[in-house]
Amino acid sequence: MPNDFTRYSCQLALPGFNEATQQKLQKAKVLIVGAGGLGCPSALYLTASGIGTIGIADYDVVSASNLHRQVLYNHAEVGLQKSVIACKKLQEQNPGIQLISIDEKITSKNVMEIIQDYDLIIDCTDNFETKYLLNDACVLSNKVMVYGAIYQYEGQVAVFNVQHDDGTHSPNFRDLFPNVNASQIPNCAEGGVMPTLAGIIGCLQANEVIKHFTGHGELLAGKIMMLDVNTLQSRIIKLKSVSKTIIADLPESIDIPVISVSDLKKAIDSDEYSLVDVRTFQEHTSFNIGGTLIPLNYLEKNISLLNFEKPVVLYCATGKRSEEAVKLIKSKFPGANVFSLNGGMKEWERAL
Repeated sequence: MPNDFTRYSCQLALPGFNEATQQKLQKAKVLIVGAGGLGCPSALYLTASGIGTIGIADYDVVSASNLHRQVLYNHAEVGLQKSVIACKKLQEQNPGIQLISIDEKITSKNVMEIIQDYDLIIDCTDNFETKYLLNDACVLSNKVMVYGAIYQYEGQVAVFNVQHDDGTHSPNFRDLFPNVNASQIPNCAEGGVMPTLAGIIGCLQANEVIKHFTGHGELLAGKIMMLDVNTLQSRIIKLKSVSKTIIADLPESIDIPVISVSDLKKAIDSDEYSLVDVRTFQEHTSFNIGGTLIPLNYLEKNISLLNFEKPVVLYCATGKRSEEAVKLIKSKFPGANVFSLNGGMKEWERAL
């Protein structure tokens, strides 16, 4: 990588920030998991600051309902793969760094392989299952994880699993949240989220990354920052200095029963399956393959509307929301014969 520091001249002018400091950023390898509301601003500023290698992992596509906070994308890109679009745009923003698109779901089977080439992991995900998985993988591989979360008007930032000089580590996600019933916590689609909050928290995550690699400032290790954008009040809660949690293995990823587009196409005229669309009303109106519309954020309270007399196939844009729907149904009715349409409507239209 050429040592042309012109674009970084303003940060090089900072007290204690010099070319050697910038080279630390250039050598850094960061993996951003989740290219949504948090991942977009975090990736933008880490790209601009000159982090040498940035991986972006996300297997979802751009959705119109998320454009208010996912600022890397535009309406013309709805339906396209987030990680691919993000890497393309960020590479144009800074040709001097390496962007790597990871267009696959992170599970207990591939997480260790995916994170192994990176120095630090940024958790920009929106579900607890993945947060726990990333946390445990980072602990087992001795990597730092920068955590972020947003809901309505409140956000959180913390830096987990920082190694101390004596070999101990700062608290990790499980020290803070030993056990969370994720089904009781609404997502952004159901509870809403202030778009500017996503930008603020994502930028704070990027700031912690820069502090970590340059050694400047005081990391949010052993503490968590909480911000309310309605009042602009923030507070930092101190945690224990050392993790007390023992993590020996990765949590098992739940295997979701799926059905392929080709198999469903063969059976759809025979009325063999009961179809349920878990997308939004707007998405359903634009294009659907029939069945009952029950958006994911309404499903938990409307499971009684499902007909389990025959196998149920849930579908969405890419299969991500329908997988969440299957997990939700299975948590309440373990014996339910339900499937997620693999690849969703994107794969269905591709097969036309």
